[in-house]
Amino acid sequence: MKLWYQQPAQGDQKRTFYTWYNTEAWLRASPVGNGRLGAMIHGGVAEEHLQLNEESLWSGWPEDSNNSDALKHLPQVRSLLFAGKFAEAQDLTQKHLCCPYSLGAGNAADLSFGSYQTLGDLRLRFDFAQHATDYRRELDLETAIAQVSFSIGETRFSRETFASAVDQVIVVRLSGTRPGMLSFAARLDRPACAVWNAPAHDLTLRGRLSQGRGMKFIARLRVLNQGGSVTSVGEELRVDRADSVTLLLTAATDYRGRDFQKISQEQLEAASGKSCEQLRAAHVTEYRSLFARVELDLCGSPMAELPTDQRLQAVANGAQDPALAALYFQLGRYLLISSSRPGCLPANLQGIWAETIQTPWNGDYHADLNLQMNYWPAEVANLAECHQPLLEFTDSLRVPGRRTAKVHYGARGWLVNIATNVWGFTAPSDDSRWSHFTGAGAWLCQHLWGHYDFGRDEQYLRWAYPILKEAAEFLLDYLVPEPKHGWLVSAPSSSPENAYIGDGGKPVTICAGSSIDQQLAQDLFTHCISACEIMGIDGEFAATLRQARARLAPPQVGRLGQLQEWLEDFEEVEPGHRHFSHLFALYPGCQITLRGAPELAQAAQVSIQRRIDHGGGGWGWGCAWLMCLWARLGEPQKAYEALSLLLQKFTLPNLFDDGPPMQIDGNFGAVAGIAEMLLQSHAGEIALLPALPAAWPTGSFKGLRARGGIEVDARWGKGKIVAATLRPSLGIRQRLRPPRGQRIATANGARGEIAAEQQGETATLSLQAGETVQLTFQ
Repeated sequence: MKLWYQQPAQGDQKRTFYTWYNTEAWLRASPVGNGRLGAMIHGGVAEEHLQLNEESLWSGWPEDSNNSDALKHLPQVRSLLFAGKFAEAQDLTQKHLCCPYSLGAGNAADLSFGSYQTLGDLRLRFDFAQHATDYRRELDLETAIAQVSFSIGETRFSRETFASAVDQVIVVRLSGTRPGMLSFAARLDRPACAVWNAPAHDLTLRGRLSQGRGMKFIARLRVLNQGGSVTSVGEELRVDRADSVTLLLTAATDYRGRDFQKISQEQLEAASGKSCEQLRAAHVTEYRSLFARVELDLCGSPMAELPTDQRLQAVANGAQDPALAALYFQLGRYLLISSSRPGCLPANLQGIWAETIQTPWNGDYHADLNLQMNYWPAEVANLAECHQPLLEFTDSLRVPGRRTAKVHYGARGWLVNIATNVWGFTAPSDDSRWSHFTGAGAWLCQHLWGHYDFGRDEQYLRWAYPILKEAAEFLLDYLVPEPKHGWLVSAPSSSPENAYIGDGGKPVTICAGSSIDQQLAQDLFTHCISACEIMGIDGEFAATLRQARARLAPPQVGRLGQLQEWLEDFEEVEPGHRHFSHLFALYPGCQITLRGAPELAQAAQVSIQRRIDHGGGGWGWGCAWLMCLWARLGEPQKAYEALSLLLQKFTLPNLFDDGPPMQIDGNFGAVAGIAEMLLQSHAGEIALLPALPAAWPTGSFKGLRARGGIEVDARWGKGKIVAATLRPSLGIRQRLRPPRGQRIATANGARGEIAAEQQGETATLSLQAGETVQLTFQ
């Protein structure tokens, strides 16, 4: 469970702060984080460089970006769409229905929408006069500690860095095997909007973004030395001849209030009162309470002893390395723990790690896939607490989303469109090619329901239900009958970022009733109805939803046998488009299942293959989505090929996903994909090893979660399941599906024999809360 290297994170380090550019060195560095604070450790010998982040450091400012001109033009846009005048509808949408302010096409660092930004850099310049030998840089996923070690002469130097969620501080510990060997200068800096000073044993960096009208921030560094001396020299702190040194860094912004400077100072003082050993022990204990819940063993590899970058290169050259897939899975869990904790903002397009002022795509929250993909693994990978930032962020969008619903569409409820930020932006963007994705709020609501479905906590459901209800109210008001069949459809609509050939042969994105919009409405209405039934409330509203759900446009199969992306069987501008939006109902939704809707599952498979045949899936996150789709279709080899492509072509030396540019959603989506290959629970049953590839003939997992509050372990050999363990948190009757061709041989629980009713290929188990059920198979 270690990523390790034989050299520092080297390469081009010249940053162009206002372009989409990550340096080669940064893409090799090691990430640490506590959900709020992050750092990328480069591990240089003569100069150590920690690039720093604070999760809420955004440029821009709150602004009402809704278009007061939109509502009066909405009926005309709908009329044009239903008349088949698609290009004209798009032109009118651009003129009157989009946000009146520029979002900069993903370059909004100096605009009101803003961009997530680097906090700055901590640089340590050492007085080493000799070359280092026996160098090693590693990131230990089991402790969340990054380490660097090397020898110079007779002295072995070591550094360890971790971001403590307990003490809200980044800790850097420097030591040597001989006394008095540590001499260096420490400096905090930032490329813009900051000033710094160095009083006593502290460095302080502070500033305000957006030409003095944006967010205020502060970073504090304290140097605690054992032996030697610390002096202030200009804007640096100078350490001379110390035996060991502990560096403590805190940071905060005024995003959550005016006391941010006081809070960061209090955190620094509190951490300073503890030894490094105490800080480390508390950090490891708390971190492992999350990380250690899941184990995955895909068996060893002859390359397991190689440095990580060499293993990755071997896989790119065609080698098989199952253990690297397991490492990649656990890295994704590590990254989610490190970038998404209760009380924090959700992980953005780069998690919490970004080295520039203009982060690619603003480092924002793209709600047409990327934000949601970040959280696909949260429940199944047993990190439900890490899901909370997204759930709470969704709730925070209700207030601005209500205004967008009213101003743009004359509707009740709330919505968000394709892009949002920490300032609550919910309006359509300024570009009609991807502006109107009114299903994004419903997609976020799928996560609210999923959190309930995995845990079945009714108290939580009572908190989440009003958010679900308001999102459904928006759709009830927004959906309109289309003229041909009278089906309820969204209009205007789009299939995110994709285009079809409209009237006059022109590429058009605006449409009526995109498939994903219809699937999302079906998904949201169904979950709201279920919530009403579970809690015994809102019967009249549930009846209204049932009536509307029955009138939704059903899935359509096109002339090529494919699941249509639009209500009509349009010709695609880009048959190999990077998104698989119209396959939401297959994954992450569950309306299309192999046994519940086999004809639609076949049409979905045709759609996927058509995308691939035309070059689709050629992005890191696209490979991750393909893994999930193929796993749901019971295609283990194809799911494995998608994972292999992700590792071969879209994984950077530090195992970050290369979108490109670097986007962390591919890391998270791949965790979900690997989990789907091993365990599924979306179709009213637990399926064990539903898409186990031949490349993993022997292995085991522990602690994956199934819907219904059940933790699952499994062990297999020669491609067949040998044993499984179920740990239910609730009393439940649960249907179980072993791999094809296998049956349950024995089922034993904590109080003796557990009755297992064999029903063809499945069995039904009566599970009791708190009991452990052990299964063997034949």
